[in-house]
Amino acid sequence: MWRYRNPVDVKFGAGVFETLGKVLAGRAYCLVTYDDANGGGVFADLARRVVAQAGAPAVTVSNIGPNPDFVGLTESCRTYAAAKQSVEAIVALGGGSVMDAAKVLAAASGDFETVRRHLVGGKDGEALGRTPIIAIPTTAGTGSEVTSWATVWDTGAMKKYSLARETLYPEAALVDPLLTLGLPRAITISTGLDALSHALESIWNVNANPVSSSLAEVAAREVIEALPLLADDLRSEALRTRLARASLLAGLAFSNTRTALAHSLSYHLTLHHGVPHGIACSFSLPMVMRAVAGCDAACDASLRRIFGNDLPAGAARLESFLKKLGISPDATAHGIAARDWARLVDDALAGDRGRNFIGRREALLAEMAA
Repeated sequence: MWRYRNPVDVKFGAGVFETLGKVLAGRAYCLVTYDDANGGGVFADLARRVVAQAGAPAVTVSNIGPNPDFVGLTESCRTYAAAKQSVEAIVALGGGSVMDAAKVLAAASGDFETVRRHLVGGKDGEALGRTPIIAIPTTAGTGSEVTSWATVWDTGAMKKYSLARETLYPEAALVDPLLTLGLPRAITISTGLDALSHALESIWNVNANPVSSSLAEVAAREVIEALPLLADDLRSEALRTRLARASLLAGLAFSNTRTALAHSLSYHLTLHHGVPHGIACSFSLPMVMRAVAGCDAACDASLRRIFGNDLPAGAARLESFLKKLGISPDATAHGIAARDWARLVDDALAGDRGRNFIGRREALLAEMAA
C-alpha cells in the first residue's frame, strides 16, 4: 500500500505572479521578503508590484538571512506581532529562506517562543498557529512552496531543526519562472542542484511511492539536461521555465518522502563550514548513488530511467555533470577532513533524514575508500 497527498493549489507559468491580488481576495496580509540591501532593487520592485495588486500589507517582515535562525526569527516575530491590523494571510516572496521564515511566522502567530519550545521539546504542537501562506518562489530549487516544513537553525547551539506540521502547507503556490530571470549564475546553480538532490533523494528513500518517484524522475532528467545550458544562458526564459518546473516537481516528490542522506550530510557543512545549501546537499550525490545501486529494485528502475541501464556509468556522468558546473564531488574540497568523513557519515545516517536512506553503511564506506 502507498499514499500520496499534497493539498497546495499550484499555479504555474509566466505572469502568474499577477494573479496574487485575486488569490489574496482582499485579506489583510503580511509580506515576507528580503530587504534588498544587496539586491539591486529587485525585491523592492517586486514588493511594489505586490502592493499594486493587493494594497499595502498590514506588516512587512524583511530581515531574512540565508539560513533563518532563532535570533533573526525572534526579531521577525516581533515585527509580525506589531502589525497594524490582524494578519489573515502571509505572502512569502523569495527563496527557501523566505519560505522557511514565513512558515515559522504562520506557526508562531507573533511569538517565536511558542515555536522554539516545540522545536526543542517536541511538544505543544497544538499551540502553533495556522495562518494561510501564499508562496511565490523567486528561485528554482527549494520546492518549499509545496512542502509542510521549514528548516530552522540554532546557530548558538550549532543545531538544525525541522518545523514540520501538516498545517504549514501553503494555501497556494504561484510559480512564475519570470521571477527567476535575474538570478546570478552561482545562485542559479546552487538552487538547481538543490532541486536535483530533492529529486534523487526522494527516489532512494524508504518513503518513496510510484507518484513521488515519477515526479522525481522527470525533475532529475530536466535539471541534468537544462541546468548546464542555463548556466551559460542566464537570460533564457525557456530554460528558466524548465528549471522552475523541475524544481516544482521535485518539491511535489519530496513533499511526501522528505530528503535522505545527502541532505543529512549537508547540515554539518552549512553550520560549520558555511557551504551554501545547494552545494552542501549535492556534492555527495554520485557517491550516494553508487552506494545505493542494487539495494532496491524500484529505486534501481527509477535511476535507470534517469541515467540509463548502466548505473555505474550513470554515477560517473553525474560526477562529470557536477564538475562541469564547478562543483567538486570530493568532500575535502568543502572543508571536510578525510579523517572525519566516516564519522560524519555515521552521524548523518543516524539523523532523521539519514534514516530515510535505503542504502547500506558498508557500501557508503566502501565508496569513500575508493
